Amino acid sequence: MSLLRLKGVEKTYRAGGWFARRPPVAVLRGGELHIEAGECVALLGQTGSGKSTLGRILLGLEQPDAGTVNFDGLPLLDEAGRMAPAIRPQIQAVFQDPHGATSPRFSAFDVVAEPLRYLGMSGAALRLRVEELVLAVGLEPTELGRLAHRFSGGQLQRLCIARALAPAPRLVLLDEAVSSLDLETQAHILRLLAGLRHTTGVAYLFITHDMRLLRGFADRCYVMQDGRPLEVPEPFGAGAVPPALAALRAAILPSRPKLRTPQGAPQDAMA
Repeated sequence: MSLLRLKGVEKTYRAGGWFARRPPVAVLRGGELHIEAGECVALLGQTGSGKSTLGRILLGLEQPDAGTVNFDGLPLLDEAGRMAPAIRPQIQAVFQDPHGATSPRFSAFDVVAEPLRYLGMSGAALRLRVEELVLAVGLEPTELGRLAHRFSGGQLQRLCIARALAPAPRLVLLDEAVSSLDLETQAHILRLLAGLRHTTGVAYLFITHDMRLLRGFADRCYVMQDGRPLEVPEPFGAGAVPPALAALRAAILPSRPKLRTPQGAPQDAMA
């Protein structure tokens, strides 16, 4: 049994609001996606392809118009469109902008402790758990009293990862979680996430538009094509791939870009 399985999920938005005369926009048009326990699955897509809408549906922030979403064999949402309280802590998220995902009034301790307080933890047990979490993401407990927004972007994203892991989830959705960081910090965060996955057994859905981040991190890959997630067994292979994936591959800059001489002949820039 898959940890998470989507089948035939559809989602349409009314362009311009309820009173506009524009035709509705179909963002998701079916398809299937599944994630096994402890697995890292990448979901690729260009801006506007529907990947973030699919992510919001997985978090219970949006309700699909059609199709099924099951978590551990059970419906993710009840008939009223609400996520069961027992499932809610098991699915967490890390978003692209760590500053937008945290309150400027919160200390580092408050950021990580927020979901634990919701679960009823307090006192010495809460302090100990928060200290364990910040150590796990490579930060020092002595920094917990600082306002979170005084941390660098990479440090603040580590706090957001610690917060996501606080309820001991089985699935973490990483929605462009490293896209706003510089290349060196991206590499540090991805290594951290890979290590945490092996120590905790958590599964990831890694939503991104940047194919460079997949190597050595994702076990399987889907790409959004015409509003549907399509599984691609070999995203970097030489065989035929969906047009959406081909466009993302073409956007990757080569490691040895070509220049043109004044006469127009190509020349290796690194020669």
